[in-house]
Amino acid sequence: MSRRRRAQKREHAPDPRYGNQLVTHLTNIVMCDGKKSVAQHIVYGAFERVAEKLGKGDPIDLLLGALDNIRPKLEVKSRRVGGTTYQVPLETAFERQQSLAFRWIVSAAQSRKGGMTEALALEIIDAYNNTGSVVKKKDDTHKMAQANRAFAHLRW
Repeated sequence: MSRRRRAQKREHAPDPRYGNQLVTHLTNIVMCDGKKSVAQHIVYGAFERVAEKLGKGDPIDLLLGALDNIRPKLEVKSRRVGGTTYQVPLETAFERQQSLAFRWIVSAAQSRKGGMTEALALEIIDAYNNTGSVVKKKDDTHKMAQANRAFAHLRW
């Protein structure tokens, strides 16, 4: 961690098709080796499949519903106090909640078999339905924070 100044937050430009910054953020996380057009193709294809399978309207609303189900409210951070390392539970900032949720979705989709478009669509559907590995990861994170709440007084 830098001791100088805090990093500036960068705004994501809205994506060309939906005009939404969240879609751009998801595209940037899906992107490998700077191939943004390939990542956009994957994300847009996944959105089309999600809207088709769930039969509900706007894919952005479906993405927001999925995000509400998988954003972690609490997380644990390691704090070293007197030679001992404690897992201290902390409330998570909203922007970090979204970043973690997107990272978890993409990593779960990458671990699935098959094409990335289909895997990403299935992960978004699972998150929307409050099932799947990403929701389990969020629940595990919350359980870890609850188990270590005795060390909450060590946060600073």
